[in-house]
Amino acid sequence: MPSIEKRGEAYRLVVEAGYDAKGKRIKRYKTIRVDQKLTPKKLKEYLQKELLAFQSEVESGTYIAPTRMTFETFAINEWLPKYAEKKFSPLTLRNYKDHLERSIYPAFGHKLLHEIKPMHIVSFLSELEKQGTLSSGTILYLYKVLKSVFNKAFDWRLIPNNPMIGVDRPKEVKKKMRFYDETDAQAVIAALEHEPTKWRLYFLGAMLGGFRRGELVALEWPEVDFESNTIRVIKSISLTTEGEAQEKRPKTETSEREVDMPEWYMQELNAFRQQWEAERDLTGNEWKGGDRQYVFHNGYGKPYYYNTPSMVWRRFIQRHSLPEARLHDLRHTAATLLIESETDLKIVQERLGHTKYSTTADLYAHVTKKMKKTVADRLDKFRPQTVPNV
Repeated sequence: MPSIEKRGEAYRLVVEAGYDAKGKRIKRYKTIRVDQKLTPKKLKEYLQKELLAFQSEVESGTYIAPTRMTFETFAINEWLPKYAEKKFSPLTLRNYKDHLERSIYPAFGHKLLHEIKPMHIVSFLSELEKQGTLSSGTILYLYKVLKSVFNKAFDWRLIPNNPMIGVDRPKEVKKKMRFYDETDAQAVIAALEHEPTKWRLYFLGAMLGGFRRGELVALEWPEVDFESNTIRVIKSISLTTEGEAQEKRPKTETSEREVDMPEWYMQELNAFRQQWEAERDLTGNEWKGGDRQYVFHNGYGKPYYYNTPSMVWRRFIQRHSLPEARLHDLRHTAATLLIESETDLKIVQERLGHTKYSTTADLYAHVTKKMKKTVADRLDKFRPQTVPNV
């Protein structure tokens, strides 16, 4: 028979669930606490309601016994090898691990999975916001990591309830997008004339083709078509582990694309290829690239460390006193220059490899707004006061 036992300040619900192989009764237990003050009658009604609900869970087979596994044990032994390592790219996986070790394990690692409640997570995120030491983007990332871990714990029936339900997604204060206008872009191109050919072509490719950093790092000669003046994007390198580049498919399915490039750029790239082949032959036995043909390599055929182009870019703009911008901002520059040249937004979307048209429209709304204002200004000549009387 189901029963209720008072245990200190809490109550234990007891429900029988049949017999085991030895004929011994199987009992299921659930401890509940009553934080609010209730009259004896109301308390009895509340406990009976909880007992009936518990009994229904046990009899229907939906009851999940609380696991004694801690958050950290589950994340390391279950979530990482059985889900995260299969689901995420190498860079995303590394970022998730870093956030777990730096911020999440210290707060939740020692707690049992079933003991973590929504309020614990709300308090954790709220305290981070108050401290002000982490950006809104980082706090949002921590929320995403927690959600991924708890979603799997719930899916795998290790916890009866998902504590992320009811926890509001933190708002990210997006940084203002930076990009070069036509004048600044021309200054960058002029300064690049004084740089080594490979870096000149790398940065021009980013600014004119809108390529991501990892897409150019992973680019090989077979993906460059000099007849059609296109560059094909089929892979990316966004992480280097123990000296080895981690190749993966581009960010999204639509990121696999062909990008038309200016003829003059492709001519310079073709000349660079001849130089590239001559240098490879001179390298001889020191060539480390094997059969791979990375366009931008470290001198011995292996692709650059994924973050090297960003470091070279920062030094370049400092050396030439150019406006501050990240390497990724050259991608935004590519889009902006095209839009200001009245290129259809759909073409810009396809060129950048965005999955949705709305993504491109939202990112560059400030540019399209400026263009609409320009179009409206052109209609000023039809102001009645300025139109000659006929």
